[in-house]
Amino acid sequence: MQLLDRLFGKGEAEKPDPPVKFGRYTDSYKRPEQQQAWEKSLQSFEQGEYMESYRAFFQYLRDEREDNVKFRETPEGIEFELFQGSKKVVGVADLKHVKAEARVAQTQSMNIGFLRRLIDQNYDLKYSRFALDPNNNISIIFDTYSLDGSPYKIYYGLKEMATNADKQDDLLVDEFATLESIDTGHLKDLPEEEKNSKYQYIQDEIKKVFANLDSGKPDPQQYPGALAYQLLYLCYKLDFLTKPEGHMMEVLERIHRLYFSKDDRNTIQKTHLLRKEFQKLLDRPREDFYKEMYQVPSTFGIISPVNHDKVVTFIDGELHNMDWYLENNFTDVALAIPGYIVGFCLFNYAIPQPDWDLFLLYFKVVESDYFRQLGFQTTYYDASTQTFNKKAIIKAIRHIEEKYFNLYPKLQARTRQLDFSSLPAFAKSYLWMVRNMDVTKKE
Repeated sequence: MQLLDRLFGKGEAEKPDPPVKFGRYTDSYKRPEQQQAWEKSLQSFEQGEYMESYRAFFQYLRDEREDNVKFRETPEGIEFELFQGSKKVVGVADLKHVKAEARVAQTQSMNIGFLRRLIDQNYDLKYSRFALDPNNNISIIFDTYSLDGSPYKIYYGLKEMATNADKQDDLLVDEFATLESIDTGHLKDLPEEEKNSKYQYIQDEIKKVFANLDSGKPDPQQYPGALAYQLLYLCYKLDFLTKPEGHMMEVLERIHRLYFSKDDRNTIQKTHLLRKEFQKLLDRPREDFYKEMYQVPSTFGIISPVNHDKVVTFIDGELHNMDWYLENNFTDVALAIPGYIVGFCLFNYAIPQPDWDLFLLYFKVVESDYFRQLGFQTTYYDASTQTFNKKAIIKAIRHIEEKYFNLYPKLQARTRQLDFSSLPAFAKSYLWMVRNMDVTKKE
């Protein structure tokens, strides 16, 4: 009977993949009803129907998958709360005003260090401001009169305050001992197994790249780009695959800024700076990583939406750089280049949904051991035998095509172009496949 079950696909159902989240949240993937709510909000505001405009506005912001926005009508107006990472924004909108506040941290005593930090931050804010409330809570506040509170202004005002509150809370609490976390009841702790897998992956991947750099092959003086590709790929894949919060997220963002800053440093000098930043992560206690590993809803994305042409341009500009390293048997460097392309796009842009899913699949292949540690069932590549699960890879690509067919009817992957002779060959051919796809959205 068991033999028949195996032959005809019966028996125990395959376990579902764990609900692990990857990558940075983006609010670019709005459903049609959300877009309609936005149009209604604009029209109602132009007609002076402010309450109707607010109702439609919060419907536009609400992402059912994230459960990120809640609002209700009261005699005073529309009371709302929205979540951005580790922070909660609460506010009220009525016929005269829109007011919102997010409590960032609580302090028992004043400290010139964080007070100066917040004053400096206020100079950079356009819509909101940091302040202290009567209970010594550090808050960030946004308010506007309804008369000039268009949906655009409210959107960018709430986004500025929410993203700054989310970014500053962990950084301030981590740096200043007098500060304590506040309003964190909505944080969902990750399973211990997921924390362990992410922490071990972070440690192992940093050490692996350091060992490659220390080998001196290829010569870093002659090929400094080889170091840069490996360190940047490490930065972007850790950001996407471990979805860090707080201190680690800031370190990865600083690594990105350091490398692409326009200053007098050359590539070798910049890679030294990047390595020092990664060393800080290696030296950080396990417990500090664990306290920043949690699952949270978000409302606003911090990356800009782009179309498929941007992805195509980036692939065209970088992918050919892996050829020399591949020909000279520097496999790790060669693999870092397509990984850098994928990671850079995911780190900096809200790319079209099919591209996002295809890039996630790319990581599931090239980082298959990590996904297996997280509990994912399908193994797309076995590193020990250097063999591909071709059938599963092609099936996953076809599933992405079917998933987005209604929005992208011309989406078609030329899977026959895929080269399964080696992992670098696959990586190169896979990105060419993505590059040549027609990701034109249905009008």
